[in-house]
Amino acid sequence: MSAIEADKTVCEGIGMCEAQADTYFQIGDDGLVEVLSDEVPDPDRAYVKAAVDSCPVSALRLKE
Repeated sequence: MSAIEADKTVCEGIGMCEAQADTYFQIGDDGLVEVLSDEVPDPDRAYVKAAVDSCPVSALRLKE
């Protein structure tokens, strides 16, 4: 199982993560990313990694 880390000091609220994996990410009322489920089961890993990699400001990390 992997875990998601979000750095809100870097996030610009662009929403690429939410567009690609809305079961794991959403842009909150503060305009910044919210991680809805920080643990990622292995079957979802590639799907979530694609969303993490799409962040244009590298605010997200997927840890093993």
